[in-house]
Amino acid sequence: MSSILTNTSAMTALKSLQSTNSAIETTQARISTGKQVAEASDNAAYWSIATTMRSDTKALGTVQDALGLGAAKVDVAYTGINATLDVVDEIKSKLVAASEPGVDRTKIQSEIGELQNQLKSIAESATFSGENWLSTDSSATGYNATKSVVASFNRAADGSVSLATIDIDTSSTVLFDAGTGATEVGLLDKEYTAANGAATPVNVTYSVATLDITATNVDDTVLADMISKVDATLQNLTTAASDLGSSKQRINMQNEFVGDLMNAIDRGIGKLVDADMTEESTRLQALQVQQQLGVQSLSIANGNAQTILSLFR
Repeated sequence: MSSILTNTSAMTALKSLQSTNSAIETTQARISTGKQVAEASDNAAYWSIATTMRSDTKALGTVQDALGLGAAKVDVAYTGINATLDVVDEIKSKLVAASEPGVDRTKIQSEIGELQNQLKSIAESATFSGENWLSTDSSATGYNATKSVVASFNRAADGSVSLATIDIDTSSTVLFDAGTGATEVGLLDKEYTAANGAATPVNVTYSVATLDITATNVDDTVLADMISKVDATLQNLTTAASDLGSSKQRINMQNEFVGDLMNAIDRGIGKLVDADMTEESTRLQALQVQQQLGVQSLSIANGNAQTILSLFR
């Protein structure tokens, strides 16, 4: 039936053209944004997952910054310990030289004094971001020998989040401790007591940072004890440097892992929400052809109504 009130063919063609135009708009939006899921209305589940993971990626970026800061602190302390090793080794050599008969111990002590001043300078200078792990005051309120470096941001299956840290025990790396307690001592200001070889032995108290081979009551017996204690300090410094080196390596490994993890998360987000540009470009071309055919189809359907006029001529 032909009707001038209802053009079924035109309605069908118009509906098809509107559907094609809507699909073109969607495809063009994907091409312009590069995303298949740009809003929650596109795919609520994928959009929610992607938004959460993007937030986690930002948190991991902050973790990387914290790891970089922690690595710098460890590196400064490690550098200080290495420099201290060289100086203490030089003090040991001077003490060995002083044990030779006939040497001028006053001149040797002058050299040792300068080396001791250098030890203090190294310890005081090993500061980064307001923290010094080599020269401390363990009696200070809130002091904690264990230093924590934020290492990871974790999200559990139930959605709860937590932080993990790398803990570094600096109690074995302290060179000077301003505390006054019996246990508040560093590797260089720890005091030793040695009895000399006099008929009535006299105790001599010293530390690596304060020993004086020209002091009263210091004889070959005390000097031999000094050499022994300085050598023991060298071993402790070597252990401290080794511990810091291990901590530094672990922080670097964790930093690299966090970077890889962020890249993996970004790839996962991309698979969820990114548009396949090759597929979208092909779809756009096909939709443009459909749009042209739809326009022609609508034009033909509208033209059919014009034939009714010829019946009234």
